[in-house]
Amino acid sequence: MATVALLSNPRSTGNLSMLPRMRSYCAAHSDVFHYEVESVEQIGEALRTIARVNPKVLVVNGGDGTVQATLTELYLGGHFDGSPPPVAVLPNGKTNLIALDLGSVGDPIVALGRVIEIARGDIREHVVVRELIALSDGAVGSRPVLGMFLGGAGMADTILYCRNKIYPLGLPNSISHVLTFIAVLVTLVLGIRTAFLPPAATPLKVSMMRQEQLHGRFSLLVVTTLHKLLLGSTTAGAAASGPLQMMVVEQRPLPLLRAMFAAIFGRVGRDQLKGVHFERGDEIRIEGDRSSVILDGEIFQADAGRPIILKTTAPVPFLRLAA
Repeated sequence: MATVALLSNPRSTGNLSMLPRMRSYCAAHSDVFHYEVESVEQIGEALRTIARVNPKVLVVNGGDGTVQATLTELYLGGHFDGSPPPVAVLPNGKTNLIALDLGSVGDPIVALGRVIEIARGDIREHVVVRELIALSDGAVGSRPVLGMFLGGAGMADTILYCRNKIYPLGLPNSISHVLTFIAVLVTLVLGIRTAFLPPAATPLKVSMMRQEQLHGRFSLLVVTTLHKLLLGSTTAGAAASGPLQMMVVEQRPLPLLRAMFAAIFGRVGRDQLKGVHFERGDEIRIEGDRSSVILDGEIFQADAGRPIILKTTAPVPFLRLAA
């Protein structure tokens, strides 16, 4: 039995320069089983192979999109007899939101060393459970896609703008994100619209079961089961209200600024803010006409008559690096 199974996506941005070091590190540690995939379509076969070595921990080395595809296949593919092993996520890719929530930061190889250290002992005190977001069109028999962080409305447009317009410039991630933020402020505050700036958000209707319905243009739509939102803000609210945490910000400058300050000072969900809606529940319906949402790096679209339905899975185990 391998102590740790490592699933790597060489095409992930963070792996382009780091993977040779990772291969050398794994070669020097016989209790690590390293499997590389060239595309997400190979993840199912990878997990079938990994299941044969019966690891104590499954480590994902890739961006949020790789993690999302792995979680979907891991918990819907039935490759493991009984419960799958807890999942650890190395800090990699562009955003690392899932890794951040699990206390995995810094050098990916250092993080892998910490995982190995934990896996060689009693891992129980490091195992935490998280529900996953199950995204589908609501049709009977459709296979959902699983993830932990969804962005929509103007946020999805901003992510796509950064991905398609800013990242190709080859700038460091931090500078790319600052330029994107400035572009968003220019369009929102000054109302300037050009081909080189983010587009206006399309109208959306968002409803949470047994709660209010929101309809309009929003600069930000976030749905997550993570314990941290953007900027590292820890979410608040009674877990009994439902594992899906939703924050919607109306497309006006002041609500966006209120939401930003709430996130920076850890007040998300604690204070009532005009133009900022924070709800918890167990099912969300998103309706719109060609409105994009992004679940852990993968793009989905709500069309007229084809809403996006979000539900949650049963709790699944993850490995948190910080005790």
